[in-house]
Amino acid sequence: MTGPTLGRLRVDGATLHYEVRGRGPLLLLIPGGTGGAASFDGVADDLAADYTVASYDPRGLSRSPLDAPEAAQRVAQHADDGFRLLELLSPDKPALVVGCSSGAIVALHLLTSHPERIERVVAHEPPLVGVLPDAAEHHALLARVQDTLRRDGPMPAAAEFAAGLRRPGADPVDARAVTDLPPQAAARAERTMADMSYFLGRIVPSFMAYVPDMDRLAALSDRLVLAGGADSRGELPYRPAAFLAERYGTELVHFPGGHTGLSTHPAEFGELLRKVLDT
Repeated sequence: MTGPTLGRLRVDGATLHYEVRGRGPLLLLIPGGTGGAASFDGVADDLAADYTVASYDPRGLSRSPLDAPEAAQRVAQHADDGFRLLELLSPDKPALVVGCSSGAIVALHLLTSHPERIERVVAHEPPLVGVLPDAAEHHALLARVQDTLRRDGPMPAAAEFAAGLRRPGADPVDARAVTDLPPQAAARAERTMADMSYFLGRIVPSFMAYVPDMDRLAALSDRLVLAGGADSRGELPYRPAAFLAERYGTELVHFPGGHTGLSTHPAEFGELLRKVLDT
């Protein structure tokens, strides 16, 4: 497999870096967090045997600069970026879309705003805390994270945010466990930390306050696959997917690993993703 074809796409207020591999129906991969297109490196080549696989850095992250660096971020605008990529890469046929974490929130909005362009969406752990019955508690967490970010900077804020996402009683994450990484993973981790202030300051509060059009999503639920991590039951990002699957009477598909199973179990994650897309 040769490397991906790289491209740049001008959108309203930003320039998107995107990567395309393979041939066949379009499969658009929308990353979450600060991972960018590289977060799908472990699965993209295998999927490219059957699909035209497109991944990208969301606006404001890594290689997709904003025209105005301090611009506010909205789910609808990020979803419109995804729509522009669909129009560019698959203008005549509906596409498959996979989103992880904050990228899954974008994928859900893309489905409700442009259903004619979507064949199926796989949404892995969209952290839609606003749909939960205890939403007020989680909105308070987000406010604390913003206070910590302004007062102490991105690292303490990231630690507080991560602690708030874990299930009650879980052991804290040992930061030392991620310091000895192979070169490619280390480079990805470095990019992640470089984008952390932007992610925590402008993506997290906007995206996790977003509530989808629940009735419209229900009407499109036959095109929606809601997914969670097999190891993340009870954690905050898992709960909205489980809540929506129960509400819509659909199966919650469990992928290997936890919230970041795409990175920790790429082979198994990609194998199940292929099965879900082929079903």
